[in-house]
Amino acid sequence: MSSQIIPVDPFDYVVFGGNGDLAARKLLPALYHRDRDGQIPDGARIIGASRTLFSHDEYRAFASEALKAHVKPEDLHAGTVAHFLERLFYCHVDARSQEGWAGLKALLDESGDMRIRAFYMAVSPNLFGEFAAKVSEYGLTHDNTRVVVEKPVGRDLASAKALNAMIATYFHEDQVFRIDHYLGKETVQNLMALRFANALYEPVWNAQHIDHVQITVAEQVGLEGRAGYYDTAGALRDMVQNHIVQLMCLVALEPPSVFKDDALRDEKLKILRSLRPLNASNVETMTVRGQYKSGASGGHAVKSYLEDLGEPESNTETFVAIKAEINNWRWAGVPFYLRTGKRLSDRMSEIVITFRKPPHNIFADITGEVQQNQLVLRLQPDEGMKQYLMIKDPGPGGMRLRQIPLDMTFAQSFKVRNPDAYERLLMDVIRGNQTLFMRRDEVEAAWDWIDPILKGWEEKGQKPQGYTSGTWGPSASIALIERDGRTWHEPD
Repeated sequence: MSSQIIPVDPFDYVVFGGNGDLAARKLLPALYHRDRDGQIPDGARIIGASRTLFSHDEYRAFASEALKAHVKPEDLHAGTVAHFLERLFYCHVDARSQEGWAGLKALLDESGDMRIRAFYMAVSPNLFGEFAAKVSEYGLTHDNTRVVVEKPVGRDLASAKALNAMIATYFHEDQVFRIDHYLGKETVQNLMALRFANALYEPVWNAQHIDHVQITVAEQVGLEGRAGYYDTAGALRDMVQNHIVQLMCLVALEPPSVFKDDALRDEKLKILRSLRPLNASNVETMTVRGQYKSGASGGHAVKSYLEDLGEPESNTETFVAIKAEINNWRWAGVPFYLRTGKRLSDRMSEIVITFRKPPHNIFADITGEVQQNQLVLRLQPDEGMKQYLMIKDPGPGGMRLRQIPLDMTFAQSFKVRNPDAYERLLMDVIRGNQTLFMRRDEVEAAWDWIDPILKGWEEKGQKPQGYTSGTWGPSASIALIERDGRTWHEPD
């Protein structure tokens, strides 16, 4: 079975920060794959822009090395790579001066006024405003212009509102694409298909039938060169406010009338506004903070967070667990257990829907307790879904029950390469499809829930608890769920 490739209209993609880490690891490889699959039309251009002094050929050499480092060798073909590199151009620009902007305007004007222009802000958020101002000052925008904004959108509600207001000075809301790459993952999109394209799940997708939901985003790595940013952010800002909250919204939202941008985002906003507040009155019982200590990860000894940071002390959390509740008709009484952390036992992201037990166990005298059905959606590293069911163990000798998974791993089921999330999202920007991007009011509503947690920690003096690297976090996170008579799902 092959996937359907739908070409997009011709475009110019300008990547500010075009020689940075994000461009090298994600953006250029994603665009290469879309070109390799025939989705990018003739004449479309990718323009790197930064303060570095590069010629067009030097930038193509940089891109060539990025592809070698971040694309599988079997996907690199000399002719295809050469064709892709011909699409690449470069402009030296400085956000804080006039240098290079006239050259970028001249290069863009070569394509004509109405071609789609996308400006990707692969730069520090404190430069968004200066780049946006220069784009406006030099008349680089028109009706077919889009701007892509990477996270973090602010570090609290006030700064998010200020950043959104600044962006709104130069771009209409329907031109702004606030990207969260988790929403481009196949499993996340399949969650929508699972719920709304099948009659099987939606009737039981509620508090009457679902016991609880777990969302885990676990990393084995530590700071990985992000010390300066991470110590000012922490796990709550870095992962929960965007990735995990978005996943929770997609699990919990009501069926939209159509699968279109504002219809879907309206329903996500309702979930955000229905979240039970977490603040100084309950953060000590509903949240856990952690910070990794030295230990072992991947079979190797690793340093503590403070050793990685190079500082004697820090109050920054590298682990968060939260018991969240949604105060609406569908989810009343169903806890959502959220956790994320660095230097954990495994690298994986998954959503686990645990259903309630049957109201009466007719097998109790024969086989004892039956286990709860679970639907497990794995986002990484191996995207797919598993439905855990109770069945009879084959063979004679009585009724023996056991739990087994019905497994659907996408790569095996569809026999196609599993595309990176950025591939879908980068092309959605060109299509003008905002379904998988965050709207301004969504971002601000998420911060409206997160801010009181941060303030509650500060008011209560709730410091991060140490946990050994290579484990699943502080023991308090186990207590958080087990005092409700539940346990964290152990990955297969």
